[in-house]
Amino acid sequence: MATITRRKFIDLTKSAILGGAAVAGASALMSGSARSANSDADADKNDTRGEWVIPSYCDVCFMGCGINVTVKNGRAIKIEGNPAHPISRGKLCPRGTGGLGQLYDPDRLKTPLMRTSDNQFKAVSWQEALDHVAGKMKSIMAAHGPESMALLKHGKGADPFERLWHAIGSETEGHPSYAQCRGARDLGWSLTFGKGPGGVERVALDKAQVVAFIGGHLGENMHNVTVQDYTTGLRNGASHIVVDPRFSTAASKAKHWLPIRPGTDIALLLAWTHVLIYEELYNREFIETYATGFDELKAHVEKTTPEWAAPYTGLKARDIRQTARELGAAIPHSLLFPGRRFAWYGDDTQRARAMAIINALLGAWGSESGIFLGDRIKVPGFPYPESHVKAKHAIEDKEKYPLGTSTPVQDIIDATIPGRFKGATQNAPVKGWLVYSTNLVRAVPNPDLIAEAVQHLDLMVVVETMPAEITGYADIVLPDTTYLERYDVMNAPEWREPFVSIRQPVVKPLYQSKPSWWIAKQLAERLGLGEHFNYVNFSEVIDYQLKQMGSSIKDINQKGGVLKKAFEQPEMKFRTPSGKVELFSKTLAKAGFDPMPQFIHHPQPPDNYFRLLYGRTPQHTFSRTSNNAMLLELFPENAVWVNTDIARIYGLKDGQPVVLKNGQGVKSNPVKVRVTKRIRQDCVYMAHGFGRSDQRLTRSYKVGADDNGLLSEYELDPIMGSTGSQVNFVTFV
Repeated sequence: MATITRRKFIDLTKSAILGGAAVAGASALMSGSARSANSDADADKNDTRGEWVIPSYCDVCFMGCGINVTVKNGRAIKIEGNPAHPISRGKLCPRGTGGLGQLYDPDRLKTPLMRTSDNQFKAVSWQEALDHVAGKMKSIMAAHGPESMALLKHGKGADPFERLWHAIGSETEGHPSYAQCRGARDLGWSLTFGKGPGGVERVALDKAQVVAFIGGHLGENMHNVTVQDYTTGLRNGASHIVVDPRFSTAASKAKHWLPIRPGTDIALLLAWTHVLIYEELYNREFIETYATGFDELKAHVEKTTPEWAAPYTGLKARDIRQTARELGAAIPHSLLFPGRRFAWYGDDTQRARAMAIINALLGAWGSESGIFLGDRIKVPGFPYPESHVKAKHAIEDKEKYPLGTSTPVQDIIDATIPGRFKGATQNAPVKGWLVYSTNLVRAVPNPDLIAEAVQHLDLMVVVETMPAEITGYADIVLPDTTYLERYDVMNAPEWREPFVSIRQPVVKPLYQSKPSWWIAKQLAERLGLGEHFNYVNFSEVIDYQLKQMGSSIKDINQKGGVLKKAFEQPEMKFRTPSGKVELFSKTLAKAGFDPMPQFIHHPQPPDNYFRLLYGRTPQHTFSRTSNNAMLLELFPENAVWVNTDIARIYGLKDGQPVVLKNGQGVKSNPVKVRVTKRIRQDCVYMAHGFGRSDQRLTRSYKVGADDNGLLSEYELDPIMGSTGSQVNFVTFV
């Protein structure tokens, strides 16, 4: 198949959609679409009710908080927390209340776009776009097999595309959150307890008396129910220990701040383990009843004293010992917070193991003031027809990561580039990408590798709401609806109050945007697989499932969009090979890895360079919200934190623009300096998601700096493939 040797990034900095005279036609098409959609909404039969409230759940982050959306004359005018929802409890973070900024963002993608031979985008009809995608998929699958089509995804809206992929016979799927966020954490905890701490972490921060945080930036990452419980705990007098190179918001509320040298966290954790065991501060009853491998662990940490850890971590031995003693003294009301965004240094699964082991020693697992055991409502399946094809994967993950539970996106990227997959002579097995709701060049380290990979694709389709940077590499761009304009799969997390909530449209889709279930269904019909989407509207799927549970969409709406059941205390079970908490992991040993965490010496910054740390701000969900007008009023741009002493040496002033350069020579946009004592001298820090490079993002284009563009290096976790990217060093230009 002929591939356009092309994919010049289209960002409108040097060209425009259709170019020159054709822009007026495209603009007219887009504005006409907007008027048409709004007219449809204005004519909605519900408009006769004037103003009403529709329950749903949020999609600005993973929490899925319950929302009540006030709609007047077909237009959403307010988003509030749903008091009936166990996660939101009537409250929302700034991002949740600012969801209307995403819905009504004038920069939204408004019509399907197709790349032309001269590297422009032209507006096309849905029929032309879908026919083109289906035709190219057929050709690719005929030549290379269905597994050569890769799905790169994020969020609830990806569910219909997963169904489509399994129907065509491909299991080549990946989501950045696996390798960047939760994958290593959940595997480390599963190897210890048999399961992870939950998508919405089951942490009793409201009841615990002493809590330790390793880089958990609560108060900056505004995870709703977690932050609510965190502040409740503080009001109740809880004592917090924060381990962080930066004096974060959480550190400002803590009794102890331990400004650790980056890359030495496992040394600290082993020292804490030593103190808990050798000073007999651990929960003996829990360990004797539920755990195995204690003697091996005790021998393993015999020499990892606070005095041993102090030179590595840059902390005082007495502070390490004191904080461990406070954790032990508070048993059974102490815990070590699990954390997220877990890919740091390449030993991430073992760091998760070390954290899980400490929670075992504290007896925190299954404790109502620790990592509590939740209950959930099982959502019945919809009677989809069975697939007659066995789905295949283009990548043999089990050879590389025998304990992994998903495919790291980086592996799919590598498998798209000839010579990077299993040797220089191996042909790349991945030929097509469909990217759903994940801006890869802002979510995955080494974005230059993505730019290289897309040059080798025969087809690249991006389904997005906004002109995110990844759309600039696409052959076809399909405008997705926001979460306020569509039905999605129901949300039923494990929680202390088991519940199901529904997501439903509160307004009709604006412009020519279409929901993901409709796009997947249309592609399936063109591929001869329409029977796998045996519904007219996705609401039929939700209503069917609810009826099996004795409810309906109408009924659940009358109950505030939430269906609850009585909590049933689960039995303390551990889905490990031994059926116990495994302090010594035979599973790891059998796979050729250390059965207990070992401290590894990670490189430190060379002279005149500083480790680049990144994080978030409470007003934004990374790059997802950086063009949202409502949220930009609260936090308009990021800055680079520089220690006061370092700023003095380099002659940097507060608010002065500076360019950062990493060890590979990649430079950032100018970013303002924030001179502060709240960070170690060997580090700098930026909030993630700014410095946008597509001119179609009119509010965020070149505002602040893109930290991800400076992440040229990463360390692979050999156990599951997470891409630890806090290994990049920068200097000032």
